[in-house]
Amino acid sequence: MPGLDRQLVEHKLPIKDGYLPVKQARRRMSMDTELKVKEEIERLLKAGFIRPAIYADWLANIVPVLKRKTGVVRICVDYRNLNEASPKDEYPSWMATQVITRS
Repeated sequence: MPGLDRQLVEHKLPIKDGYLPVKQARRRMSMDTELKVKEEIERLLKAGFIRPAIYADWLANIVPVLKRKTGVVRICVDYRNLNEASPKDEYPSWMATQVITRS
């Protein structure tokens, strides 16, 4: 988050024993899609929602999702390798509907 001091909070993801970091090969996309992805990344960088990762151990692909009516691109990330290497939570979060009905 912009303006949040890393000394205050920093989250680290646990990895199961025996798993090595995965660096996914870059996926191909059309020039038009790549241009829209670059524009969206620049917008997110300017807003402070993302920052460059330097010497990242894990690399996951961008999965662009184009909205057909508007042509706007939504950026998703393929975290399947990281999800597989992450231990399952012993105390899963409540579903949003459960939280709402209990309040």
